[in-house]
Amino acid sequence: MLYCIEFDTPSLLQTFVNVFDALADTPAEAANMKARAEVLMALQARVRAWELSQEAAAARLGITRPRLNDLLRGKLGKFSLDALVNVATAAGLTLEIRVADAA
Repeated sequence: MLYCIEFDTPSLLQTFVNVFDALADTPAEAANMKARAEVLMALQARVRAWELSQEAAAARLGITRPRLNDLLRGKLGKFSLDALVNVATAAGLTLEIRVADAA
């Protein structure tokens, strides 16, 4: 999927491979955002599958209820990759990292 960003002047049209490339200032920042988003979405699915109250789910994960609420609302900017990895581990998820040459 390609994302297009249009600016005020029609001559400035940029196309991006994913939304993170469009939002980030550097390729490294885009890669970090993409990784965080993938972990965050996996955590959202896991927590919702538990069908617990937010208090109980937060206790299971070792975080506060407001922190869990931020996670469930997809507030990506509030979480570092390190913090998400820690919460994913507490949720019983296993993370795999794949490294490949840039396209």
